[in-house]
Amino acid sequence: MGDKDISHSGIEVAQISPVTVDKGSGATVALSGAKAKEVRNAELYAAIHETKINPWSKESWHLYFSIFTAFCCACANGYDTSLLTGVIAMDHFQDTFHSGKTGKIVAVMFSLYTVGSMVGSPFAAILSDRYGRRIAMFCGGVTIIVGMIITATAMAIPQFVVGRFVLGVGISIMTVAAPAYAVEIAPPHWRGRATGFYNCGWFGGSIPAAAVVFGCNQIDNNYSWRIPIILQAFACVVVMGSVWFIPESPRYLMANGREEEAIQFLAKYHGNGDRKSRLVVLEIDEMRENIHQNGIDKRAWDYKPFILTHNGRWRMAQVLMISIFGQFSGNGLGYFNTTIFENIGVSTVSQQLAYNLLNSVLSAVGALTAVSLTDRMPRRKVLVIGTFACALLLALNSGLSAALYAQGDNVQGSYAKGALAAYFLFNIVFSFTYTPLQGVIPTEALETTQRAKGLAASGIIVSAVGFINQFAGPIALENIGYKYIYVFVGWDMVETIAVS
Repeated sequence: MGDKDISHSGIEVAQISPVTVDKGSGATVALSGAKAKEVRNAELYAAIHETKINPWSKESWHLYFSIFTAFCCACANGYDTSLLTGVIAMDHFQDTFHSGKTGKIVAVMFSLYTVGSMVGSPFAAILSDRYGRRIAMFCGGVTIIVGMIITATAMAIPQFVVGRFVLGVGISIMTVAAPAYAVEIAPPHWRGRATGFYNCGWFGGSIPAAAVVFGCNQIDNNYSWRIPIILQAFACVVVMGSVWFIPESPRYLMANGREEEAIQFLAKYHGNGDRKSRLVVLEIDEMRENIHQNGIDKRAWDYKPFILTHNGRWRMAQVLMISIFGQFSGNGLGYFNTTIFENIGVSTVSQQLAYNLLNSVLSAVGALTAVSLTDRMPRRKVLVIGTFACALLLALNSGLSAALYAQGDNVQGSYAKGALAAYFLFNIVFSFTYTPLQGVIPTEALETTQRAKGLAASGIIVSAVGFINQFAGPIALENIGYKYIYVFVGWDMVETIAVS
């Protein structure tokens, strides 16, 4: 994007003053009474220190609320992970649908969600580019509620899977608009944390879902599974009510000829009310340089720049890798936690659901720890070390599972506990490594006019890999059990080499 690109969040910022910029090199910041410091973008570094944003001001709190609204979109997505893995283990659900816990029927019930997401993603990009990020989030919420109603009132598998498809379409609309919105409204030096926090909304949904399913398992009728499905709409209601009280993305405004509104936003939220502040001027210049009134965001189905230009291919390669690796590193096993727990000797449904809840909480701890470090962590190093650690922990889990099966009835309790601990540790490490970066890397890599379409393409890729996980997973677990985990051990080693 050139020297003036400030969309990246990986900027080292220290609380020191005052600063002057060596504009000859554009890379050295001379500090009064201190040694010169090497930074990625000296002009931006100086602007950030000159325009100090008060994190406790009314405007900052409004910005936090706006990012929280985007976070709720990710909650709606994350809710589904813990929802279905728990619901299919319930007796009343099985009495109604007779689906079993693994096999082809379960594969269809899970995977139609990702099919809907793939179908909806290109339309989500058009909606987000044409009508704005807020309207897209609202429309996604409406669609999810429609899908929830279809699913919650189902008494037969065909209606249930249609509802799952509609849910997937709604999620795709939300998850194209929301991360773009989070990164576009945040000041440059907050963007890593803002986008990482957005992606942690996955756990903001999965933990409540696991808790609700665990609690509702005590209900002795069909509401044991209907209530958790109905509550899938809760985050959507929050989003639909909130979007009317948050500002539109300044980059969307600038890209659609509403420059004065964009400047007013930047002055209010990034410049302490001063439209001539150094940071505001720098951001406006960068937007003008990179936003074109005839960009691909104005051409509904134009994805050619991602293929025909070197710049586009390089950016899309980053999106492609994080989208695939972030879904196919073994984390897809989370859709079948109750089955995995059963395979290592956790026999009762209530205990399986309790472990499912614990797993979500532990994973969230790993993710939130990473979020606090997102603006400082080296992306590639974290991916290399974290992915390799994921491979080792899955290998340990599958090795101990093999020992359990080899023992037959003479099961060593320590083996089962070891396999369970390795699985929990895998999810913590994966969440630390991938959860923030899944949101950060695509939004950082894509230019403004490419962002909605690039995120839509990422959504299609994520959904395609998710389809493989959700369709193949139940069948593989039925046929080969714990040996399915070996696939991810090998693939994680491939990923480690690829990102090195």
